[in-house]
Amino acid sequence: MEEIKNKGQEEVKVTWHDKHKQSMTIGDKIADSVANNMGSWRFIIFQTVFVVLWMILNIIAFISHWDPYPFILLNLIFSTQAAYSAPIIMMAQNRQNERDRHQALNDFETNLKAKLEIERLQKEISRMDDEKLEKIIKLVTELSNSSK
Repeated sequence: MEEIKNKGQEEVKVTWHDKHKQSMTIGDKIADSVANNMGSWRFIIFQTVFVVLWMILNIIAFISHWDPYPFILLNLIFSTQAAYSAPIIMMAQNRQNERDRHQALNDFETNLKAKLEIERLQKEISRMDDEKLEKIIKLVTELSNSSK
């Protein structure tokens, strides 16, 4: 649903989405940002480049191999990343479900209002049709009486 607020001379429409964004905590915003970034091609490409460079630098390292094959440090980094990213992504998904529920409820309320307004209009049109029909019948009756 929309809520209309007057700011000076302008009308500002506040939607359920605006209200939801205003109610988000810093943690919610961080979780959304992490989920959006980790679920992007940019992240996958960056991570692939990082892994390839890590492996190349450790295989051809001239001075020291800080993480020789089988790249245990790299595996530890990925395990830590997965341990933190999975719950953060789940938090973002849970909030997305909550947003979807709010939107569905808002859509239902809007549809209900539209249905009631359509029913009201149908009744009004029906009433107007009945009035016209009564006038026509009255005119036909008057004409038939006057022609006798």
